[in-house]
Amino acid sequence: MLSPNDIALEWRGGSTTRVLEFATEREGAYTVLHFAPPGQTTFTHPDLMPKTPFYYRLRSVHGPASAPLDLALPPGEFDETADHSWAPPQTLPGAPRKHPVRSEAAQPTDVRATVMHANGIRFTWTDNASDEAGYLIEVRAAGAAEYRVAAVLDPDVNSFGLITLPEEKVAAYRVRAYFYGSPSNIVHLVTGA
Repeated sequence: MLSPNDIALEWRGGSTTRVLEFATEREGAYTVLHFAPPGQTTFTHPDLMPKTPFYYRLRSVHGPASAPLDLALPPGEFDETADHSWAPPQTLPGAPRKHPVRSEAAQPTDVRATVMHANGIRFTWTDNASDEAGYLIEVRAAGAAEYRVAAVLDPDVNSFGLITLPEEKVAAYRVRAYFYGSPSNIVHLVTGA
């Protein structure tokens, strides 16, 4: 506890992305709090409700990623009035999925990135996984050492429009079919008054 309502979590490093999840009941539904890249080993969960139990766990994230696409978006600020009908996740018709997500053959293929405007990219790909937990759009901004998760998508999605952050205008992007590893031990803390 950093304060009565701020919790700091720490774990040993690993060579894969991990998802940090929390619940407010031991057997309750866990909610994704953060996707931590391989080098991250701490996280602070701030401004929590007083006198509330919190349960935390980590799970590793695995699965084959597509080849990276290096992109440079044109200059310009985000325009809220622009048409973003291309952005919601979709399942486009295509070849049947046939490979378990634990195999390299489940890697997303035919990944295409279409720059829609100065801050928007539409990604499409062929879904080759038969049993994925979902898809991740991962980004490595120019100068960054590691990829981080930019979007989490449901299974069978193969089209998604990403609105980029300012530091992502020049970056490498990839698509990953993923599955979760076993959960860690559970940490239980109760916030103060």
